[in-house]
Amino acid sequence: MSRYSMNVQWSEVDRLFLVTIPEFADLVVMPCTHGETREKASHNGEEVIEMHLEAWQMEGESIPEPKILQAA
Repeated sequence: MSRYSMNVQWSEVDRLFLVTIPEFADLVVMPCTHGETREKASHNGEEVIEMHLEAWQMEGESIPEPKILQAA
């Protein structure tokens, strides 16, 4: 599992869970994937993260840093 943030939200219009990745928001069309269940959407989100990281690395593009939550 990656260290990137992932938001999974239900869409009543689409009748699916939609996934966005905040660190990729300026680089990738959002939502970036979906799933019929929260679990499937999360799994698909992890695959999208891996796919983009591999592609950016192969192309020599800069890779966004994961956002780290600072606990108080």
